[in-house]
Amino acid sequence: MASYRDLLAQAAERASDYYEKVARGPVFPGAADIEAVRVALGSLADGPVPADRVVAELAEAVEPALVGTTGPRYFGFVVGGALEAAAAADVLTIGWDQPAFNAVTSPGAAVVEDIAGSWLKELLGVPAGASFGFVTGGQGANTVALAAARNYVLAQAGWDVEQGGLLGAPAVRVVANAERHATIDRALRLLGLGTGVLEPVATDDQGAIDVAELERTLARGADGPTIVCLQAGNVNSGAFDDFTAATAVAHRHGAWAHIDGAFGLWAAANPGTRHLMAGAENADSWSTDGHKFLNVPYDSGYVFCAHPAVHAASMSMTASYLTGQGQGGLRAPGDYVPESSRRARGFATWAALRQLGRSGVAELVERCCSLARSFGEQLGALEGVTIANKVVLNQVLVDFGDAERTDRVVERVQRSGECWMGATSWHDRRLMRISVSSWRTTEADVDRSVAAVVAAMG
Repeated sequence: MASYRDLLAQAAERASDYYEKVARGPVFPGAADIEAVRVALGSLADGPVPADRVVAELAEAVEPALVGTTGPRYFGFVVGGALEAAAAADVLTIGWDQPAFNAVTSPGAAVVEDIAGSWLKELLGVPAGASFGFVTGGQGANTVALAAARNYVLAQAGWDVEQGGLLGAPAVRVVANAERHATIDRALRLLGLGTGVLEPVATDDQGAIDVAELERTLARGADGPTIVCLQAGNVNSGAFDDFTAATAVAHRHGAWAHIDGAFGLWAAANPGTRHLMAGAENADSWSTDGHKFLNVPYDSGYVFCAHPAVHAASMSMTASYLTGQGQGGLRAPGDYVPESSRRARGFATWAALRQLGRSGVAELVERCCSLARSFGEQLGALEGVTIANKVVLNQVLVDFGDAERTDRVVERVQRSGECWMGATSWHDRRLMRISVSSWRTTEADVDRSVAAVVAAMG
């Protein structure tokens, strides 16, 4: 029987082999490879199976059906790769298996998360006094931020939602960019507010909120608890709201200002794009992902709040078995997120930030943006092709003339295995959507991908 050490070495070797070949193989698997997984793994054994055989069977069956998200030519859904140090730290995280709820369940995890959180605030321009939580991603981050916002604005109206719930509570208005990410809507459903409270605000041609219309929308409504949702990085175009003006308008009307910055918040870490985040420090809460620009393995997200006590009150819990155990004055990570049984996400984030350093994070963001501009320039120069957005960050929208042709080109590119881009509908146009966010992508990968698009147009 293989030892635990041998099993981990076996898994690490398989993962390393995959890491090396993912850059060379097809970016998306074929239908036969996907079906083969079910055939190979779909029968439950009658008795125990040796662990080394289990690992080998899993790797051999699943690897041909994996999507090359950790490779250099995957441009879908704003998915980053996994930095070497971050991936290795995640392996340690699994081996250590720390329940990172508080400093009693794992003091080491609590300290590292505290350090990494302070580094993130520094890089992202979030006020040093803000609280933070390590969550699963943008959905978790937006849900936590809006939970704190809900509690705060209702408390300002004299209602304790922690005690009284929402039945009989004053109505909450949620005024949001009309092109907000869908996670905002789902967060409102999860929080018991519902999407009916949304008041969409018109945007400009790039999807940035119309601040004058925001002012009019807030002025038209009744006074009362209000949340304003702004956006750093439109999910299609990459556009940014005017945070200086929009947060000022929101606060003038007594509203909580939240910035959803799943990938756009990272613009603050790069001098070349930092201007896009001007005024963002005036918000009340912020959300972003680590598995996008920072290239931390899935799942990784962060939420920040300018009102730490409200943040903790909206998420923390007490129980008899959790009291009376000293935590040495350390921050309890579980007080700022919905999960109690949570993995120690701080280790991989710390490792990514340590590997890159301040200049490395800036260079990574700048390089992804530069490669996105290269995509735009090369594809925009092709006959019959137009770029539908201003490439201000890492998003490129490509129009091939009509919806049918665009879908056909996207399908052919995906089927080629050379690279992977998705399709989207935006401003009544069907478009190819390219998101550049992997640390492994090079100019050569862009050239190769453009060639694949040209071939698909033929």
